Amino acid sequence: MSLSLEQKQAIVTEVAAMLAKAQALIVAENRGLDVGAVTGLRVKARQSGLYLRVLKNTLARRAVKGTPFEGLSGQLSGPLMYGIAQDPVAGAKVLADFAKDHERFVIMGGAMANAVMSAKDVKALASMPSREVLLAKLVGTMQAPVVKLVRTMNEVPGRFVRTLAAVRDAREQAAA
Repeated sequence: MSLSLEQKQAIVTEVAAMLAKAQALIVAENRGLDVGAVTGLRVKARQSGLYLRVLKNTLARRAVKGTPFEGLSGQLSGPLMYGIAQDPVAGAKVLADFAKDHERFVIMGGAMANAVMSAKDVKALASMPSREVLLAKLVGTMQAPVVKLVRTMNEVPGRFVRTLAAVRDAREQAAA
């Protein structure tokens, strides 16, 4: 059953709105996958904030027109599943993990901030630490000099207190 013009326009509008908020678009070929596997993928994708959609390529080309992902238009052929991600690393991880378990699911490429990515680039993106881990490392690196300064400044009064305690203990032992 073909879609009416209004339905097609609604789909293009919906996908274009999702792309306007997205950080990455990942494209994968999904030939010959069973429904159970795709349902499992959709559940994992939803949990990680990845929007998955199977579209006609013509509609996808219209949806990416005027977005940072427009450079991907030339690669849109065949039965494709589109992953629209707010967090590029999380989206790439979900799809790359699924591709490892299902040989018929092949990541074709993607796009991110006016840059087209190959399948190899998407897999490299999937191997990066998550945003939260990177932020934690950054905060730790920024805090290290401050923590070291505070410890150094606390060491002087600490030594003085320990010296006084040692003198007190020595006097108590001498008096006893």
